[in-house]
Amino acid sequence: MPRVCFFTQSRTTKGNKLRHRGRAKYLGGIGTKITSCTRRTFKPNLQKVTAIIDGSPKRIQASAKAIRQGLVVKPLKRKYGYTRQQKKAQAG
Repeated sequence: MPRVCFFTQSRTTKGNKLRHRGRAKYLGGIGTKITSCTRRTFKPNLQKVTAIIDGSPKRIQASAKAIRQGLVVKPLKRKYGYTRQQKKAQAG
């Protein structure tokens, strides 16, 4: 399974890790300098969750950001909730 969020499509990105040396100007120094620059990866905070996709529950990988935003709709814990919904749909 790829490391990609199902909803936001956030994936592993590349960037730089910078190391600084020196004293900041506002503290009386001559400023900080970059002494090393190495490549690194930023990975999304993915969680495996069961969500309702196209009316049926599926196991997907969703980022924590998508879960907090409410994009993930989780299924009911017990089956009798679904039968009640079906009865209401038939009656109404």
